[in-house]
Amino acid sequence: RSAGGKTATKTIQVTVNVTLALVWSDEFDTPGAPNSAKWGYEIGTGVGGWGNNELQYYTNRPENAVLQNGVLKITAIRESFSGSAFTSARLITKDKFSFKYGKIEARAKLPVGIGTWPAIWMLGNNISTAGWPACGEIDIMEHRGSELNKIFGTFHYPGRSGGNADGNTTIISNASTEFHKYTVEWNASIIKIYADDVLYH
Repeated sequence: RSAGGKTATKTIQVTVNVTLALVWSDEFDTPGAPNSAKWGYEIGTGVGGWGNNELQYYTNRPENAVLQNGVLKITAIRESFSGSAFTSARLITKDKFSFKYGKIEARAKLPVGIGTWPAIWMLGNNISTAGWPACGEIDIMEHRGSELNKIFGTFHYPGRSGGNADGNTTIISNASTEFHKYTVEWNASIIKIYADDVLYH
């Protein structure tokens, strides 16, 4: 403020505490099919433009995805089905839930075996109009059975997608025999990826 031609300045420090509020969750505590209000399925082999040339046919059958004892069990089965040698399930929240910024956390126990490639990941809600990779992709967890216990966390976006993606890996123990926690923290300035609360990208 100014008084008699003199100016005085005062600086104060303001602390803002940000608390997280739970806005979406699924504890898988109702046995049977996944909650249709929260989950949908991608069906087929991905010939329509999604997927990584997997050998399985994705279904919405309980044989491939079912809730039991508080756990979502996704099961790959070696069987002849609609021209494929395997079946599995690919669950999505598209058109059911979307958000910008927050903390995303999942617990998972991963399958064993070369050829398996479980993933927990997110795509931009505008994928239908912007396409990939312009919509962005955040891979919270990927695990290739050929590299047991090696966890991948990756960002895909224009200029950094596919084999040129922005990512990192970490090694954990017992990825396929115990549940582990996979987390992303996302705000306007940074995205952080964790495995068991250890930041690795």
